[in-house]
Amino acid sequence: MLTKRIIPCLDIKEGRVVKGVKFLGLRDAGDPVEVARLYDQQQADELVFLDITASFENRKTLIDLVQAIAVNIYMPFTVGGGIRDLNDIRDLLNAGADKVSINTAAVKFPDLIKDAALKFGSQCIVVAIDAKEEGHKVTRSPSHKWEVYINGGRTPTGLDAVEWAKRCAQLGAGEILLTSMDYDGTKDGFDLALTSEITKAVNIPVIASGGAGKPEHFYDVFTKANADAGLAASIFHYQEYSVRQVKEYLGQKGVAVRL
Repeated sequence: MLTKRIIPCLDIKEGRVVKGVKFLGLRDAGDPVEVARLYDQQQADELVFLDITASFENRKTLIDLVQAIAVNIYMPFTVGGGIRDLNDIRDLLNAGADKVSINTAAVKFPDLIKDAALKFGSQCIVVAIDAKEEGHKVTRSPSHKWEVYINGGRTPTGLDAVEWAKRCAQLGAGEILLTSMDYDGTKDGFDLALTSEITKAVNIPVIASGGAGKPEHFYDVFTKANADAGLAASIFHYQEYSVRQVKEYLGQKGVAVRL
């Protein structure tokens, strides 16, 4: 049985870890290298680093900071933010990233997913999808629909999140990092409806993100929405729970995790 992964996320702005609610109201959460070391000690399964303003500011990610983190941790390390082409991906992999996360560039240039998967291998190409539920209209069926946003959640694309996830998988993405913008930072639990729709639509691993507030939320997203991994920031950054505590809870509930 494949174990479920618990993944802390470092949202980076101006070289610091930050966290907000629904992508707004960012507040400081510490030094990235020190925070990364802490999660390595807690035996997190992976670490995700997202330079959340790089694409919006039309710049590359902070590669020196990526290098500084990479030499201090022993867990798999995914980096995203500001990636525009194959050279950017190569630079990040050379800097110590095990995987790269592409969002804005993937939407603008979908062939980048295919080209990157062919050159570097699907296993290290993660497509990040930031999705927000659309308001229902009279002409629309009552079923849920989610729209893809880019540029750190600033720009709507008109793309349907489920259809976009399918296309990413077809193009060669090895994994989907799915963030619910509606649930992000709320600590009310993951968006089970969104996550379930995506996991049913693709045959590649899906990392659920947005809304984790307690260990029970990870249990729900694994057992009710079939996510392969749960990503969180707030509850770990502010030491409400440790990665170890979440894993121990899941293990007690019969969920396969690496302890």
